[in-house]
Amino acid sequence: MGNFCGSLAPQPTKKRPTKRPLNPPSSASSSKIWTRGRSSRKEKPDASLTQQQILAAAILFQQHHGRDPFDRTSSLRYPKSGSKNTNALPRSSSTRARSLTDPMLQPHQLVAQNVKLEDIETNHFVLVHGGGFGAWCWYKTIALLEEGGYKATAIDLTGSGVHSFDPNRITSLSQYVQPLTDFLEKLADGEKVILVGHDFGGACIAYAMELFPSRIAKAIFIAAAMLSNGQSTLDMFSHQAGADDLMQQAQTFSYANGNDHPPTAINFEKSLLRDIFFQKSPAKDVALASVSMRPIPFAPILEKLCLSESKYGSIGRFYIETPEDNAIPITLQESMMNKSPPQQVFRLKGADHSPFFSKPQALNKLLVDISKIKTRS
Repeated sequence: MGNFCGSLAPQPTKKRPTKRPLNPPSSASSSKIWTRGRSSRKEKPDASLTQQQILAAAILFQQHHGRDPFDRTSSLRYPKSGSKNTNALPRSSSTRARSLTDPMLQPHQLVAQNVKLEDIETNHFVLVHGGGFGAWCWYKTIALLEEGGYKATAIDLTGSGVHSFDPNRITSLSQYVQPLTDFLEKLADGEKVILVGHDFGGACIAYAMELFPSRIAKAIFIAAAMLSNGQSTLDMFSHQAGADDLMQQAQTFSYANGNDHPPTAINFEKSLLRDIFFQKSPAKDVALASVSMRPIPFAPILEKLCLSESKYGSIGRFYIETPEDNAIPITLQESMMNKSPPQQVFRLKGADHSPFFSKPQALNKLLVDISKIKTRS
């Protein structure tokens, strides 16, 4: 999603011809949750959905039977001891092995070392996608986590992925996030999860953290909007856009309520998806995204979050930086962390905006490492 919002705040939006909504209006359906090898959908999928699921399954099969070598370059950033500036970004210290070779490991070898699941607060990750994405984008992450003994649940937010609701009809952040809040509300008493948010999913998990602090052990922001109290996603990104910004070139707006009303959704030009989100990702994953991404509802990005220290602030937050990010530049990521410092910051070297595609095993290692960290009391 990134800094497309910057083109909306400073000046009035140029009116464009009204676009027909991509999906016919329908009533909001219940939460659509994907886990590997199992679907919660009961209705008969249409042809386009079937095509997407077949493609995702084929890619997952290829990943299991012919894994590509991966780069385990990641670094942990930690606060400088004795520093008086509490808002300063912590220094970086690489965790990469001091070796000229980086031999490929199988996922179970990578995540099983020194991991005792009974010693961690929870082994259940709940994965929340970014704007335009869906639960489908986490297929590699789900596979790797489950092979390490973890539980992973990826959720389609309203109007995303296979969720059938029309994005143009979403009028609030609470409506957009409802599949996530419904899931958290149904957790058993005493059960906790680790929330993981990507891109606009960062604002979504923050909203859920304020509602269900006792059910969330940790929150991990991956190249995500990490907002402060009283901020909207539009506020955060409005300072980044330039006159010839790539994001502005790629975006188009839908006006389902007519050209004399605000936009209802944001679309991206498919020919520019790679340059914005996936410039370091495999071609097969870019192909999957090109047939799976959906419009981003406009109203939720305008909504200001109400975040309190007693609820949102009581949950340990961790941030994973993506230094090669063209959608949310590293400068903007660091600006967000300076304003609202997380407990720890990690960096995925060489990662684009979609590390679940470009650095899946390095990302998995960081998620596992974070699951073992004790949060501040």
